[in-house]
Amino acid sequence: QVQLVESGGGLVQAGGSLRLSCAASGSIFTIDHMGWYRQAPGKQREFIAHIETGGRSLYALSAKGRFTISRDNAKNTVYLQMNSLKPEDTAVYYCNAEDGDSGYWGQGTQVTVSS
Repeated sequence: QVQLVESGGGLVQAGGSLRLSCAASGSIFTIDHMGWYRQAPGKQREFIAHIETGGRSLYALSAKGRFTISRDNAKNTVYLQMNSLKPEDTAVYYCNAEDGDSGYWGQGTQVTVSS
């Protein structure tokens, strides 16, 4: 089992920045990759980015150029740096971890971008 705890959400004005953190605990040695998803009201959860244990990352087209995913293996933590935020980035942001057999989710953190 893997437990994930997100932090760093909040209210920001358009054009601003936020950094989300996701701390993993439990059977972290089994994790293949960790990433971020988001879900806006009335919409499906969508992929943002993930980063593999070796450091290779993958981004959704909507995130390229504005969002950066990184990880600190010593802290078992993954980050999502979000710049030039737009009102349409408003959503609950979820951390995800995959170990090849199962997917794990955090509780989510709210990001609200005001215009």
